[in-house]
Order: sequence, then C-alpha cells, then structure tokens
Amino acid sequence: MSPLPRVQAQIGQRTLLLTTAALPLTGWTIHALALHRRLSATKRDPLTGLLRRDSYTAQARRLLARHGDDVAVVMVDADHFKQINEGFGHAAGDAVLAAFGARLAIWAGPRAAVGRLGGDEFAVVLELPAARRAHRLEQLVRMLHTPITVDDGCTVDVAASVGAATPDATGTRDLTGLQRAADAALYEGKHSGRAVLATAEHATVPSINGRRAGRPGTALWGRAA
Repeated sequence: MSPLPRVQAQIGQRTLLLTTAALPLTGWTIHALALHRRLSATKRDPLTGLLRRDSYTAQARRLLARHGDDVAVVMVDADHFKQINEGFGHAAGDAVLAAFGARLAIWAGPRAAVGRLGGDEFAVVLELPAARRAHRLEQLVRMLHTPITVDDGCTVDVAASVGAATPDATGTRDLTGLQRAADAALYEGKHSGRAVLATAEHATVPSINGRRAGRPGTALWGRAA
C-alpha cells in the first residue's frame, strides 16, 4: 500500500474510534443535563419557582454564616387567601401565589434565599444593612399590596403580612430562632398592612408550627388594612 492510502486508512480508523467513543459521551451528557434539570426541579416549587423548604434552608444558613448582623429573615403570609380562592376560584389563587413569588424574587434579588414554605407562606433571607431596613421593608409591603390581574382579566386586591428578624435585634443567629421571631412579629401585625421588625422578646415566644401571636415589636411602616 502506498503511503497516502495508508495515512488515509489510519485517519479513517482514528475518526471511527473517536466517533464511536463520542457516542456514549454524548448520550451521557444528554442524560446528565436531563438529570440536572430534574434535580433542579426538585429544589423549586413548581407553581412559584421559589426554593422548596430544604433548599431554602440550606441557602439561608449559608447567607447567615456569611453576612453576620447585616442579614435579615423575612416571613410573608398572604392575607385573606381563603377568600380569594372561594371568591375567584383556585386558578386565581394560584395566580396570586405565583405573583407573590415573582414579586418576592424581584424584591430580594438573585443573591437571596427565597422560599415557599407551604401554602401561602413564604420566607426570604437576604443581606439587609440596618440603614436600609425600613425603606426596603416598606417597599416590600407596597409591592405585596399591589392588585393582581388574573387570566380572565379580573383584578384581585391582595395583601400580605410581613415580619422581619435580624441577629442584632433578636440576639440570635440561628435560622430557626430568627424565623420564629419574624413569624411572631408577622402575627403581631397580621392584617394591619405594616411590616413589623422583631425584638429580642419575639425570639423567646413559644410557637406551634411557627404560629402564635407575638409580643410588642417595632412597626416599620403602617397603612390602613
């Protein structure tokens, strides 16, 4: 065999070997991408796109460890949600939850941990220096009180209660303790249209599934319900 056909044959064999080797790799890559998508989906609530409880908790604890006192835990609970479901239908209720999720994600930004804890309950952990807390929580309350237009064109009046807790105000860096304090502050201001910042007293309030009225806190922003 002349040198040229021999070289061509060698190139052909190498090409065949590379192509054959690439087939399983390509298949595995596709499988890995599909697996990654499925794993990502398990971390997020399908209705709102927010983190599920376990994924939210893991990310929230990382933020608490990283930012120290300049971090806030914010609990959000939709007001009168049962009436929305009964008056406008469950599709409208789902649209309200999805809108709340989108508004929380926009408000908190990409570096925050934003989760749907279940039902109409949400939680956010984000870096929030003391000088900006009042303004940012006021902004959040306004966003959550903006009416929502659902698929059939109806406009739904919405509202949410907001409680916030910070390590410097409560004396704890524990996520569970901060959530309990924020939840107690939330219930102190329930249906009032104001955000309440927890104090050290809120961190000592016993709770059942995170639900029991809080003790006096600091109202950051007020508005008629």
